[in-house]
Amino acid sequence: MSLINPLTATQQAPGQPQQANAISPQTAQAATQSSAASATNTEQTSTGNPFLDGLRLPEENPIPEPNSQELTQEDFFSLLSQQLSMQDPFKPVENDQMIQQMASFSTVDGISKLNEEIINLNALTSSSQALQASGLVGQKVLIPSDTAHISTEDPSMKGIISTPSPIESITVRIEDEKGQLITTYNVDGSAGGNIDVSWDGLDKNGEPVAEGNYTFKASGKVDGTSEELPVSTYAHVTSVSLGTAATGAILNLRGVGGIKISDVLAVSET
Repeated sequence: MSLINPLTATQQAPGQPQQANAISPQTAQAATQSSAASATNTEQTSTGNPFLDGLRLPEENPIPEPNSQELTQEDFFSLLSQQLSMQDPFKPVENDQMIQQMASFSTVDGISKLNEEIINLNALTSSSQALQASGLVGQKVLIPSDTAHISTEDPSMKGIISTPSPIESITVRIEDEKGQLITTYNVDGSAGGNIDVSWDGLDKNGEPVAEGNYTFKASGKVDGTSEELPVSTYAHVTSVSLGTAATGAILNLRGVGGIKISDVLAVSET
């Protein structure tokens, strides 16, 4: 029995014409798709018209990453190494100069880190201050302003007149936002110092005034001369804002606006 080599069995017999290798349908389809893709890519990259090809935007336009302009400790030591390698061997850098450079860089780096910690501390302080100031919501605070707000919830105004010396009689005028006189009356200032003043929100005819901002104006005779006296008023705190590290917590007052908590003169329950 003889063995047949599979490789030699597939060879053509002598004298028969050589046949081409058969190509499967899958191989032909893959080749067609590859040719079509190659043609499509060629069409996308070139139109055959130099002018149009020049107007075509590049398919890939990578944006370089922004380089940090801040020198790090590694950059410093790299520059120091370059300085040492390129120094004049006859005039080398003194040890004290090198130590001074390293100390200066360490100082700058420490100051930068300290600034970051201070910023974080300021933010924490502002949040803590705003949390403490939230206890003032719903109360009245005395502010260095002669203007207060009349509303349905609070139809009256209260304030304090500051006098340099005892004054027998102080004239109080109430004006609206346009500066028109609403009413006038007198208060006793013989005690001197801070004199409490209030207004019931009624005009000279005894009618309630409209909602809005009104101003206390006070005057009296000081050493025989009539002078305007400073007036502070109470305002209702409606909410508290965080503010910034420079301003601190901000108290939002009804009808008046915002004021820094550091500008508050006094706090009243009513």
